[in-house]
Amino acid sequence: MSVVAHLQELKKKHETLSQKVEETQRSPSTDPLAVQELKKQKLRLKEEIARLDS
Repeated sequence: MSVVAHLQELKKKHETLSQKVEETQRSPSTDPLAVQELKKQKLRLKEEIARLDS
C-alpha cells in the first residue's frame, strides 16, 4: 500500500471515529469511558496522519 493510499485510509477512519463520537455523545445512555476511548483512538490516528503527511 502506498503512503498516499494509507493516508487516505487513515483519514477515512478518523472521520468515521468523529461521527461515532458525536453519535455516542448524543445517546442518552452515554458511557463516558467509551467516549474517552474513541477520542484516544481518534487522536492516535490524527498523530499518525500528521507524522506521515510531513
